[in-house]
Amino acid sequence: VQLQASGGGLVQAGGSLRLSCAAAGRPFGYYLMGWFRQAPGTEREFVAAIRWGPGSTYYADSVKGRFTISRDYAKNTVYLQMNSLKPEDTAVYYCAQRTRPYYGGSDYNFVSSYDYWGQGTQVTVSS
Repeated sequence: VQLQASGGGLVQAGGSLRLSCAAAGRPFGYYLMGWFRQAPGTEREFVAAIRWGPGSTYYADSVKGRFTISRDYAKNTVYLQMNSLKPEDTAVYYCAQRTRPYYGGSDYNFVSSYDYWGQGTQVTVSS
């Protein structure tokens, strides 16, 4: 398994969760790691991404100021800290890895830009 996501659960609106995504091997500096989510009946949408080496981050407008993506070199793990959760954040969250070199282009939010996907973890926010 290339990517292993965990940390989902049920939380009340306004609460917090932290998702984790462990990579099977040490990512290279030019890798891009991302989080996407998919609610029932909708397309998978971009949430956040981070360049493994430089640590540059990217966010969807809907989560800016509430979610934070980070990475831990020693653990080969990417995190998504989610605060001030809203019912509309309810979805299955997927981590993704782009192993083709990424140097800061504008395609960080495309599903097709990523090469590997984790199994998904359910996040449910109750009102």
